[in-house]
Amino acid sequence: MKAAFKFKSAVSAAALSAALIVPGSAMLQFVAVSAAEAAVVSRIEVRGNQRVDAETVRNYIAIKPGRQFSATDIDEAVKALFGTGLFSDVRVNQVGSSLVVQVSEYQVVNQVIFQGNKKVKDAQLAAAVQLKPRGGFSQAAMDADIEAIKSAYSRVGRDDVTVTTQVMDLGENRVNVVYTITEGDRTKIASINFEGNSAYSDRRLSDVISTKRSNFLSFLMRDDIYDADRLRADEEALRRFYFNRGYADFQVISAEGVLDPATNQYTINFTIDEGQRYTFGDVSVESTIPELDPTQLQSLVETTKGSVYSAKDVEDSIVALTERAAGMGYAFAQVTPRGDRNFENHTISVVYTIDQGQRAYVERIEIRGNERTRDFVIRREFDIAEGDAFNQVLIQRAKKRLEALNFFESVQVSTAPGSQPDQVVLVVDVVEKSTGEFSIGAGYSTGGENAGATVEGSITERNFLGRGQFIRVSAGGGENSRDFGLSFTEPYFLGYRVAAGFDVYRRTREYDTYDSDVTGGTIRFGLPITENISTQLAYNLSREEYEISEDCTADPNCNPSFAIVDAAKISPWIKSSVSGTLVYNTIDDMKSPHDGIYANFNVEVAGLGGDAKFAKFTGRATYYKTLSEELDVVGLVSGGAGHVVGFGDDGLRVFDQFQANSRMIRGFKQNGFGPYDPGASDDTHLGGTTYFNASVEAQFPVPIVPESFGLRGAVFADAATLYGSEIRVDAGDSVLGTDSKWRASVGVGLLWASPFGPLRIDYAVPVSKEDSDDTQEFNFGISTRF
Repeated sequence: MKAAFKFKSAVSAAALSAALIVPGSAMLQFVAVSAAEAAVVSRIEVRGNQRVDAETVRNYIAIKPGRQFSATDIDEAVKALFGTGLFSDVRVNQVGSSLVVQVSEYQVVNQVIFQGNKKVKDAQLAAAVQLKPRGGFSQAAMDADIEAIKSAYSRVGRDDVTVTTQVMDLGENRVNVVYTITEGDRTKIASINFEGNSAYSDRRLSDVISTKRSNFLSFLMRDDIYDADRLRADEEALRRFYFNRGYADFQVISAEGVLDPATNQYTINFTIDEGQRYTFGDVSVESTIPELDPTQLQSLVETTKGSVYSAKDVEDSIVALTERAAGMGYAFAQVTPRGDRNFENHTISVVYTIDQGQRAYVERIEIRGNERTRDFVIRREFDIAEGDAFNQVLIQRAKKRLEALNFFESVQVSTAPGSQPDQVVLVVDVVEKSTGEFSIGAGYSTGGENAGATVEGSITERNFLGRGQFIRVSAGGGENSRDFGLSFTEPYFLGYRVAAGFDVYRRTREYDTYDSDVTGGTIRFGLPITENISTQLAYNLSREEYEISEDCTADPNCNPSFAIVDAAKISPWIKSSVSGTLVYNTIDDMKSPHDGIYANFNVEVAGLGGDAKFAKFTGRATYYKTLSEELDVVGLVSGGAGHVVGFGDDGLRVFDQFQANSRMIRGFKQNGFGPYDPGASDDTHLGGTTYFNASVEAQFPVPIVPESFGLRGAVFADAATLYGSEIRVDAGDSVLGTDSKWRASVGVGLLWASPFGPLRIDYAVPVSKEDSDDTQEFNFGISTRF
């Protein structure tokens, strides 16, 4: 009881004291504030400043001598001085009739020095840190710079980097900041695991994402770097992959990278839920706009009943309907797809509803993050401008175009309220990446114009001077060849979506019986017609010089064809031509095609001046189809044809005709079959005026080899015929083999998406050939798919 009584007494005493003290404090505070509100000073005194002029300090504050000021004014003055970033401490006090502003200036950074860095250059680190020469120094900024340096190293796969700092006092309030970096070992990715997948194998899904397992070539590929942003992009890639293949309920439950400090390796784990596979049910179009007839718009819909559900087809249908509505005068029309899932038969019925959307206009387009790329390069990818009607479909299309430029690590387009309720601000945030490349490499080819060992170096810039232009300078050669080239492309010629460019080249070749030296150039213009169809027009001019090789002249057993000797006598030969190309492309992935069609048709007419006079027609189409999603087996069927006809008195030269090559059929030498000169040594083949070819192939992953290595196998069968000739030979002989005879071969191959470009090794066995044909079962060289 006594203790309780004492406790209550103490509490009562404390309460009483508080009752007396608090009102007193409040009264004092009130008096102080009141005094401050009524304060007037005769002068403002600045203390502690060394570099910053006192008058500059006075100009930053709103308090003026002879005028009343309040506590709020003092608070605002302190905030304003801190906001300059010049001072580490600011105090404002009234002393008599003076207002004393006491400041402590930040030290000035003289130099920012990086030591121990090899994998990340000084310029990259200098751009990442906050502290700059001639700027103010603060401990908080230096601490933030340590994290920025670690992030820069993390992006190149070195997560165990350590950074220590040193501040060197130079006197006169100046310092040098030194960052000492221990780069450590390269962080690798030991494995990439998928859980919850049954429709597609781990290997197939690994091909979808950009993050790859480490292998002995990863130091060249640089695709085995763990990055949280890349992991988010991989999640989105998986969603698109599944959504476009019928799995509308697909979701990524989790995606994480786990670092093992002992081995300095990451394990990437994706946990997914595939859900059921759906097909399209009923598909219809509804419109609340009387002038838009749904029956007339139905043909624009790319989703059909019974086909596998695809989010891309839905998106394409929305785009087509929106553009048609806009073209009919309804700029604000909004197309909304409404899906109705049937969980029993696994179908999704889709109704496209067209409504008159809310009126909104683009007030301005704000671009952020483009330190190198000019604003106009980004703006021109938008089909809308300031003042135009807001259209979400066109904005998404612009986003895809910006991503396709390959100038940026990421592109985000968001909206913000404008100055009026019907105004919208488009905000484009980009993160730039390196667009310049310097490469040097060597290779070996068993066939083609560059047979033998070769070496090539090139400098390429895809975003020249930040203007979106492409430029490439290259030089290379081998034991029998020399190449020099310069290419330039302006993607928006005169402000229009027309690509204009030129190519200048020189090619020197040494063959068994003759040598060639070709110098030329091309001026070209490319124009997209639709999303899948494009065309290119070009003017070509070249000077071709041929001569019989010295080795052949010195060898009495060397007997070159009369057609080649005749062509060498009349060289140099000027060829002036115009050409036009039409391309149809629906390939899903140009680097690793699985589905789609790539077709092109080309016409070249020579005779606008110069010596050559001919019309040449060529065409080729390739159809890709995934045969097994789970096993990642892709089938392709391709076919091609060509015909050339000469006109004028001179007709065709031997070098104007088509020559056999590995793209026509494998298993035969370059120019190894077709019409030939029986009077020449080794029955020299002269090429033909007409060819047809066809090929079927199945491509599949190579077992055991990690998918990150980029190696795939193939089995194939080829067939081709090359016939017809307008070439004259010596009076005693005539060209043989001019009739149509089909050749065929079967074989196996290895395709490698190497750091040096796509390479391919083929072993083909001819199963149908002529006695005069020259075969070559093994072929190695650069792979050209399209």
